[in-house]
Amino acid sequence: MSKSERYSPLPPWQRTDYCGAIRASDEGREVALWGWVQTRRDHGGLIFIDLRDREGIVQLVMNPEHNAAAHSAAGEARSEFYVAVKGKVARRSEGTVNAELPTGEIEILVHEFEVLNASAPPPFQVVDGEATAEEIRLKYRFIDLRRPEMQSNLRRRHQALKAVRDHLDQNGFVDIETPILFKSTPEGARDYLVPSRVNPGKFYALPQSPQLLKQILMIGGFDRYYQIARCFRDEDLRANRQPEFSQIDIEMTGPRPEDIQSIAEGMIASVYQRVLGIDVKPPFPRMSYADAVDRFGIDKPDLRFGLELKNLTSGFAGTAFKVFAEILSRGESVYGINVPGADPLTRRELDELTESVRTRYSMGLAWIKVGDAGWQGPIAKYISDAEKSAAASIADLKQGDTLIMVAGLPDKIRPVLGDVRLRLGAKFELDKSDELKFLWVVDFPLFDYSDEDKRMVAVNHPFTAPNPDDLKLLESTPLKARALAYDMVLNGQELGGGSIRIHSRELQLKVFELLGMSREESVDRFGFLLEALRYGAPPHGGIAFGVDRICMMLCGTESLRDVIAFPKTQKAVDPMSGAPSEVDPRQLRELSIKVTS
Repeated sequence: MSKSERYSPLPPWQRTDYCGAIRASDEGREVALWGWVQTRRDHGGLIFIDLRDREGIVQLVMNPEHNAAAHSAAGEARSEFYVAVKGKVARRSEGTVNAELPTGEIEILVHEFEVLNASAPPPFQVVDGEATAEEIRLKYRFIDLRRPEMQSNLRRRHQALKAVRDHLDQNGFVDIETPILFKSTPEGARDYLVPSRVNPGKFYALPQSPQLLKQILMIGGFDRYYQIARCFRDEDLRANRQPEFSQIDIEMTGPRPEDIQSIAEGMIASVYQRVLGIDVKPPFPRMSYADAVDRFGIDKPDLRFGLELKNLTSGFAGTAFKVFAEILSRGESVYGINVPGADPLTRRELDELTESVRTRYSMGLAWIKVGDAGWQGPIAKYISDAEKSAAASIADLKQGDTLIMVAGLPDKIRPVLGDVRLRLGAKFELDKSDELKFLWVVDFPLFDYSDEDKRMVAVNHPFTAPNPDDLKLLESTPLKARALAYDMVLNGQELGGGSIRIHSRELQLKVFELLGMSREESVDRFGFLLEALRYGAPPHGGIAFGVDRICMMLCGTESLRDVIAFPKTQKAVDPMSGAPSEVDPRQLRELSIKVTS
């Protein structure tokens, strides 16, 4: 048989079952299977092969006395060969049952065996737990995807999105696609630009999100929209960030924040029930942004453990400790974390933590231990008994506890202690709980001030509506204005965020003005939105969830790359295909583009 004849484009017979789906109840039945050879074992005549497909593994047995041709063909097979077999389901003999496999009670007595395609020696074994460098896994992604872990992760992703679609469909939402090629509308990150061949010198942008288009859909009367949208942002990458990603995009006409939150809670509850069989019980608790930052140092607190920040400023009023006294004289603050004696820190660990805060944040960290003889530590002798008593009361200090303190501007020191809190939570494995601690963080600031740009910037995006109670602040103290914005947080991870939008043209122009845009610049960048707002735009609002982040939580993995079929590296490179790559100079000439570096 010639090589071209051997590798027919069609399998020799129809598959009847998946490998991992066969059970003892199938005993005596004839089956036809396709799959990859996981392992081959030659036991002096009998050949055993573990055959793998998307459902799992089943053991094949080739006996030369039953079928010499099948036995001979199986002898040629090696790891990752793709084969087709026919055989009869039989129970394994007593003592050979593999209780760790769902198919461990049975095996297939093979009478027909064909190699459909041979394989080069794989660069790594297709088994979970194999220590393989991620760069190799990504380069050979077509092999990595065969691993049971990746198969499970991507199927969970499918189940999650199926639950999302079902829930939103049942609540009257319409799935509408929006363009991938669109106008560049700066929304906080760099755009990926696409040159237009038929309009030389002009460019489309890949959407950072469908934000403006879903607002247009509300103005267009669709009332309830959703989309599993592809989004693109040319940003520096991290483990939890990709240049292209998916989000569950939702928009409603005429909602209050609690209406959107209720829909979102039901959607997430449906996902957890469908994928993991876990009952999530809405409604989720609410916490203001100001409260979250004051108690946890960040706007996405992990509520599975305590170690909350404590404002110790009043306890050290009038202190003789020079460092604190100078800081407090400037109207700044002292915050601390009480580390309970049940989770002790050694002197070496405290010194390492102090040095880490100094090098990472250019700040000092002070600490004391409550010992048998009172407060102990480098600053203990400078603290009066009255200050010790007041601080102990505020921080609820007990025997054996350690108080970690940082002093300075609240907006500077609380994030530092928030980071310290998370590191301590990880150190003592307080963040390993299987609890699902959902939370809505609400009442975000509308604006922040960028020291780098020397101007105000939108905390969420420039289309977020201000809280009606704070509209008057836009004329006097806009940095104090709150937004009608909200984030859903789970165990310290932001799952999604949204807001009520601005539906008044004049208010939108005012916000653009506060962000440093002239009226002409606003019209040039967002003219189509401003024009649409002139024609009876209804109040509207929505939310967007990161699909990849949700799937990470569902799969219990630390990297987005484990829940995406074809991810990119931190340098935005696809090692498998080699993208991005150079292109034919003729293509560049057609696009009127010249590469200068």
